[in-house]
Amino acid sequence: MSKKNNVDKLSIFALGGVGEIGKNMYVVQYGNDIVVIDAGLKFPEEDMLGIDIVIPDISYLTENRDKVRGILITHGHEDHIGGLPYVLKHLNVPVYGTRLTLGLIESKLREANLLGETKRILITADSEVQLGSIRASFFRTNHSIPDSVGVCLDTPEGSVVHTGDFKFDHSPVNAQYADLHRMAEIGQRGVLALLSDSTNAERPGFTPSESSVGIALEDIFRKAEQRVVIATFASNIHRIQQVIEAAHATNRKLTVIGRSMVNVVTIASELGYLHIPDGMLIEPEEVNKMAADRVVILSTGSQGEPMSALTRMARSTHRKVDILPGDTVVIAATPIPGNEKYVGRTVDELSRLGAHVIYGGMKSGVHVSGHGSQEELKLMLNLIRPKYFIPIHGEYRMLRQHAALAEAVGIESENIFITDIGDTVEIQNGVARRGSKVPSGYVLIDGLGVGDVGNIVLRDRKLLSQDGILVVVVTLSKQDGTILSGPDIISRGFVYVRESEGLLDEANRIVTSTLHKLMSEKVNEWASLKTNVKDALGRFLYEQTRRRPMILPIIMEV
Repeated sequence: MSKKNNVDKLSIFALGGVGEIGKNMYVVQYGNDIVVIDAGLKFPEEDMLGIDIVIPDISYLTENRDKVRGILITHGHEDHIGGLPYVLKHLNVPVYGTRLTLGLIESKLREANLLGETKRILITADSEVQLGSIRASFFRTNHSIPDSVGVCLDTPEGSVVHTGDFKFDHSPVNAQYADLHRMAEIGQRGVLALLSDSTNAERPGFTPSESSVGIALEDIFRKAEQRVVIATFASNIHRIQQVIEAAHATNRKLTVIGRSMVNVVTIASELGYLHIPDGMLIEPEEVNKMAADRVVILSTGSQGEPMSALTRMARSTHRKVDILPGDTVVIAATPIPGNEKYVGRTVDELSRLGAHVIYGGMKSGVHVSGHGSQEELKLMLNLIRPKYFIPIHGEYRMLRQHAALAEAVGIESENIFITDIGDTVEIQNGVARRGSKVPSGYVLIDGLGVGDVGNIVLRDRKLLSQDGILVVVVTLSKQDGTILSGPDIISRGFVYVRESEGLLDEANRIVTSTLHKLMSEKVNEWASLKTNVKDALGRFLYEQTRRRPMILPIIMEV
């Protein structure tokens, strides 16, 4: 550990992942050294119309790019690696990850044409990395994807531990046991601050082992008289391995559909994280040629995503696979908050096609969480024994609940910091306090545009989606300002023109009389003309229809 400078202080803050689920990004800064942990994305809220994904605002990091020593990735889930292609375009720093994590990252960087210029450094749970005055070491954890690690950052001020996403699974599918000894050793040495996963802070007890799902799947496969279609998260490699084993045990062939699922299965197989018996995999085209009780179809779409393979099968629009009456469909996941209605709709559509649908994750035994419940969160707190505690990775109520658990195991309430994105916790000479806020927020990605859609554009989209648009086109004479043609009114999404001729004729008259009045008053700035037309027409339309369409006056001079 490098020598402590009394002027420098330690700052800890989140640029994403607190007060929300997703777009995880945490920053630890000591003096002129910044270490970033994770760079995730999240999916848009319902009111973010047309937005594809949301990533953290990294303006603080780009302004201090010469201080950023690297990005440490805890594991390969989208909410931890999905923002990397966007972040690395603006911040070309080394990325550290375990073997599978780097395999998944490389696939993303290849698509973004960033593979050649990004320095990727392989770590294991036993690695140590010097990042300026900060030394990083790691410890193995259990999660719903292999090769997950927690991070310990030794700074001149003291140790900061970030758990990553974790649970304590005592019989993991891949025999990668959580390193409780290492965690206890770190705790024994003394930990200044702990940042810990709060996802299941509201759930009492312990999270069941992933291996319990394998037993439930094999039972379903044996009882199914026809084909089995199973949808799960593409990144849940333990779950996919158990599907493979259940298919093997019940003498079924396996086909994989859905782009992300094919991608992950290919990468995980090549790197040795998935073991598929020879001859088991078949192409989707071969499914219909095989006996129905000899096939398992592994698919994306466990969240009811509109373009996913399972949703397309449910709507009978998938090119290669149809759902047949008597098929068994297993949704081996629980809906992410906000996706319940999409999943419900998919289940409905599958049921209409005559499929037997098994869903509801935990209740049906076909899903367990990858995150620890209350007793595991307490165990982590007791192993690490931090002086200060910052709950992360969860919505506000989860962070609050995690703080209560920390108090229950003896951490002083004044040493617990519930933060929002951009809130800093500053520690100097062993004393923590709330610091100033750093620039933070979100960046919206729509197609190829990064950040070019903001609140104003979203507001316009909302208005258009609710009440439509009216375009008013008028041509004026340059000489005397008289109306040469128009006003022509074009309506989209407001009223059906053929049935509302009277309304639009009256609107036309109001625009004409407004313009005449303005001309007689010698008002000829375009901004004033447009504003007056907008106001007069808006008032009239609201009185007549109680709707507020977007009004777009286009005035030309000839």
